[in-house]
Amino acid sequence: MIKNNFILAALLFCSSLQAQKQANDAMLHNSKPQYPVPYGAMPGEQIKGILDKVFNYINAVTPAEMVNKITNLSVNDIADADTNTVMQEGDFRITSYEWGVTYSALLSAAAIIGDKKYADYVKDRFSFIAKWVPVIKKLKEGGAYSNKNNYPLHQPIDPKALDDAGAVCAAMIKATRAGINADLKAQMSTYINWVSKKQYRLADGTLARNRPQKNTLWLDDMYMGIPALAQMGKLTGDKKYFDDAIKQVKLFSKRMFNKEIDLYMHGWVEGMETHPEFHWARANGWALMAMTELLDVLPENYPGRQEVLQQFKTHIKGLAAYQTGTGFWHQLLDKNDSYLETSATAIYAYCIAHACNNAWINPTTYAPMAMLAWNAVTTKINEKGQIEGTCVGTGMAFDPVFYYYRPTDVFAAHGYGPVIFAGAEMYKMMEGNKFKINDSSLQYMQ
Repeated sequence: MIKNNFILAALLFCSSLQAQKQANDAMLHNSKPQYPVPYGAMPGEQIKGILDKVFNYINAVTPAEMVNKITNLSVNDIADADTNTVMQEGDFRITSYEWGVTYSALLSAAAIIGDKKYADYVKDRFSFIAKWVPVIKKLKEGGAYSNKNNYPLHQPIDPKALDDAGAVCAAMIKATRAGINADLKAQMSTYINWVSKKQYRLADGTLARNRPQKNTLWLDDMYMGIPALAQMGKLTGDKKYFDDAIKQVKLFSKRMFNKEIDLYMHGWVEGMETHPEFHWARANGWALMAMTELLDVLPENYPGRQEVLQQFKTHIKGLAAYQTGTGFWHQLLDKNDSYLETSATAIYAYCIAHACNNAWINPTTYAPMAMLAWNAVTTKINEKGQIEGTCVGTGMAFDPVFYYYRPTDVFAAHGYGPVIFAGAEMYKMMEGNKFKINDSSLQYMQ
């Protein structure tokens, strides 16, 4: 009897130990990790709040107003314009390519979220440009400005590069297609004429520059040119614009896409036997974004669309391999000792989410990656609505130190459009409530 009681007690003790072990295992399994950024699906209302914070900042610091530089008084009547009439200074230039991206992003946010103030911002700035460009242009042509390169609105009046024309042109066409009441026809014509006919090209038609070396390709120029061509094709129905845009994707990719790692190099120079490859994050973002914009408007069965889509999907696959455990990507994608960069991460969040929302790629595979990237980006938005950690404007180099030490600044305009784009697309992704936490991990359930 004593022996049986001993055995029973031993069994109960072992059972208790096993139960305690299982309880401990469960507790450990469900313990909360110390994630460096928020982990999980961000609710739509929280996303909207973040977008409004950014919007309120840029709306306050980008006035669309002419003033007299002597008196600093507003100039509202075009009849009062003279050589003392200048644009009211703000934190950002409302005619720059970076702001072209921002206009497009706000139009996207307005369409997805339904908040009219985003579209009104675009309408106000474009109406300002449409009103004042003819006035300043007339003064310039009449010889009013002694310095021919120093006058207001010089980018839209006399573009000198793709940066001056392409991104704003694409945004203006989108605004026109969205029914925004601003007479932009003349300005769009000036812009697309530069992109299509005046921008320097290689012999085979590739958009190119003669800096820093003769016959140089900048990966950035995929975005500076392709979206304008794509949007003009959509607006006019003229296939020559679609065909040129598709050709640009193919030509840039042929020369600059590394198929071993599925990333683009930043620069390519005709006649250079060996190209030092620097896989700059934002330039890869511009390339991905250019293909996104083209896929948005190309008819489903248009010749060449499938090649563009395949290039887009391959590029995303390559980028996926370099997302860090913080959710960000590095300034140089394959250099883990380069800093984590905000604008490129926002572009990838947008393009990946947009592709998931349009069924170009599998959201089960990629949606959690996009949400992680978005969550990371939100940690770089300060209380003022400024975006931190964005690399400033960057030329091209063939040495690593240039890219490693490019400064970041809240006044680097390149971050604002991508963040708004990303937030709007993540808001759309959240509409279906398909994100679930399963066994502690974020999953997208189709």
